Amino acid sequence: MTPVISAILIVTAVLAVLLIAEIWRELHSFKVTRYTVESGKLPENGGGLRIVFLSDLHNREYGKENERLYQAVRAEHPDLILIGGDMLVGKDGVSYEPARRFVRKLSGICPVYYANGNHEQRMKEEPEYYSDSYAEYKAALEQSGVHFLENESKVISAGGIYMELCALELPLDTYRKLRKSPVTPEEIAQLTGRTVRKPEQKSELPYCILLAHNPAYMDAYKGWGADLILSGHLHGGIVRIPFLGGVISPQAFLFPKYSGELTTEGGQAVIVSRGLGTHTIHLRLFNTPELVSVTLKPRGRCG
Repeated sequence: MTPVISAILIVTAVLAVLLIAEIWRELHSFKVTRYTVESGKLPENGGGLRIVFLSDLHNREYGKENERLYQAVRAEHPDLILIGGDMLVGKDGVSYEPARRFVRKLSGICPVYYANGNHEQRMKEEPEYYSDSYAEYKAALEQSGVHFLENESKVISAGGIYMELCALELPLDTYRKLRKSPVTPEEIAQLTGRTVRKPEQKSELPYCILLAHNPAYMDAYKGWGADLILSGHLHGGIVRIPFLGGVISPQAFLFPKYSGELTTEGGQAVIVSRGLGTHTIHLRLFNTPELVSVTLKPRGRCG
């Protein structure tokens, strides 16, 4: 074996060990990602609204009963906690207790609103496989003060700001692999019972946050007219490549447009969480799990 080949093998082995170590680190840690979103629809005299957005925990526990994650949420001093779904694993024989134990504690910090992901949704819609698991899970969290939104909206006040929260549950068929359904703004309006928010009307309507789990249909969400759209589901694209973003979506599409970032387009803000856990494919690379903290401010406010 020549010295050159030996050097190549050594470098390759070192890189492999470093990659494995990084994957292990990312599977056992999380970070806080902070964004600021400004809007002319927010009151000038408002002091800013802090929202913690949690998605795709999939029963992951950071410390005993998720104490590390709970303390990280508290440290953000949120006015509102929004959950984007898939906090548990919707699989026959898998307990929802880790998710229930964690989420029930959150309402002691501030109001909590929970929108379902595809895992909660299939538990709800397929009782022949999951029995009463979803009903039990939901009832236990509601008793703790958690508010569920299922294809519905609610006008709330948080941090001195009135806003409309809307949660969307698309049909489960829209999650099928290698297929993208023709979702339209009008279908979203029909599902949620809220008409399309046309540009000429939006200034008269309250600031609207849409919780929509799957970002594959972002064009329809934007067309429906939400001011801020919060999604998850993609787990950051599993592996992230600088300047390209996430590599693959759960529906097996490569390089999804929205995979784990803040994007501002035409006065609308889109935030896609990289999620907090994994399932099925237990892999992350250059894609640390995240707790998302969002500060809403009037446009032009400094500090």
